[in-house]
Amino acid sequence: MTEIKTSFVADKINGDLVGPDNKISGTFNFLNSASPGDAVIRYWIDENGIRIAAEKEVSCVITEDARGSAIKAAEDLGISLITVERIEIANAFALKWAIDTFAKDSKKVVVTGTNGKSTTAHLLYNILNEAGYSTYCNADAQSEFNTLIDPMVSKQIAEYNQDIEYLIIEVSEVQGLPDRLMENHPYIMTQAINPDVVVVTNIALDHVNLVNSIHEMFTETAGSVKALENGCAVLNSLDPLVYKMKDLLKPSNNYIFFGEGEISSKKDGIYYKDKLLIEEKILPFKSEHFIYNIMAAVGAAVALGVDNEIIRKGVASYQALDRRFSILNQKPLIIDDFAHNPEGIIATIKNITSLPNANIIIVSAIRGSRGWEINKFNADALVEGLKSKGLSDSDYNLIITSSVDVVDSANLVTADEKDVYLKILRNENIDFVFKDKLYDAIKYAILSAKRDDIILLIGAQGMDPAQKVVKDVFKNLDL
Repeated sequence: MTEIKTSFVADKINGDLVGPDNKISGTFNFLNSASPGDAVIRYWIDENGIRIAAEKEVSCVITEDARGSAIKAAEDLGISLITVERIEIANAFALKWAIDTFAKDSKKVVVTGTNGKSTTAHLLYNILNEAGYSTYCNADAQSEFNTLIDPMVSKQIAEYNQDIEYLIIEVSEVQGLPDRLMENHPYIMTQAINPDVVVVTNIALDHVNLVNSIHEMFTETAGSVKALENGCAVLNSLDPLVYKMKDLLKPSNNYIFFGEGEISSKKDGIYYKDKLLIEEKILPFKSEHFIYNIMAAVGAAVALGVDNEIIRKGVASYQALDRRFSILNQKPLIIDDFAHNPEGIIATIKNITSLPNANIIIVSAIRGSRGWEINKFNADALVEGLKSKGLSDSDYNLIITSSVDVVDSANLVTADEKDVYLKILRNENIDFVFKDKLYDAIKYAILSAKRDDIILLIGAQGMDPAQKVVKDVFKNLDL
């Protein structure tokens, strides 16, 4: 592995170097898992962090926020400290370095968009595994894990235990820090990856604590398409904003449309160029938003030149990520879904209410520390989802929770967030029960349910521990 010097890194990321010009003989890493010779990337660090870095014999520390006497501690302890204006530039450099060093000859795919990124990426991962390729994918069940705002993905690529033939990297359409939007995050990260294929699933309202309009969502998300140098964009033709992205492509690019276009869906299955590719009966999911995820993954596989039969087998054998319409119990049927923004909430309620002859109990977690705006939109979407199906109060029971017993300080529901959410439900004459704790909310739902009822658990971080909580409730109730 080629060594690089801290002065070289500082120059590439427009940073200021304090201390010696050390050689980086390891990888880019976190402070808690760093080894001698590593370069630690951390949003903020104080003098205690610098002392820990010195004890671990790291080559350097890269930070946006050197707090307290961190700089003096670095000088006194002889630690290379690079300060940058934007920590994401450092993480983009680390990502590019890891790919160039450990996966130079790999084919690379970026998946972005508001909804369905993780499922689309994981579906494509399953298709490539079916083909026998060594594939790395950063998509997983947890909404806040394996993002590109830290060195996790570059670390995982460096530690991968075999040659990587394909990289599938989910890129957040919008990212931010507590005090600012990480402007152009998709562009910066996609440029660092230099993908062969970019997939855009959709554009919907989310991250309203960071962006002010759907236009800003489009501008940020479109960065991934703008960063595509040579390759194929796989675009959702039924999303007007994603459809427009074809106009941002370079002459060296081509594109595949899914929804309507090369990849389409009919009653009997998924089609490629008007020929049936995957029969409806073997699709792992039948709901509308999963069909779109499948089409997006198929489009990416086609762009990569994967054999049609391999694509068919890869889709048919797919097992969903956790919290993607996951079934946690059969009687009553408990379904857990990561519906965390307006479009996701409406789609999930539409899917659940299409099931016949069932009373529905919905447990919805308010999004904590994400601002009152997104919670207003989410509550509006919950109302719209219920009313659009013509449901009466007798058709469903609604339980709202702040999940105070399971979230950390970064995800606590504020008074403003709770107030706006509940006020909208009251103003729309939606009956509900409120429980502070997720355990109490799920317990109430289970005790209220008959064996043939459906319990739907929806929400982001506040609902992430739901599977464990459901098990605990059944165990404690001895059901």
